[in-house]
Amino acid sequence: MTELGAFLLPVLPLLFLLGALLLGRYPGHEAIVRLSEKLAARAGTRPTRAIPQRPPKAPRSFAPGGGLLIALGLAQRPPPRPA
Repeated sequence: MTELGAFLLPVLPLLFLLGALLLGRYPGHEAIVRLSEKLAARAGTRPTRAIPQRPPKAPRSFAPGGGLLIALGLAQRPPPRPA
């Protein structure tokens, strides 16, 4: 019986949502409508003049990369001995 309970407990929210959708209800649709209205109102208050923006700077990296990474890896150990 515990195996059935362990299976049904995570499935219950999915079944509830599926049942609501089949009945024509969409949980949270009022919140989505309010959010979209806020975003539309905010977009209408933007200034019409475009502000030029500089391109973002590349992040600085102190880690070796590419050929330097290979060179440092090879410099830490000697070449193999001939057999």
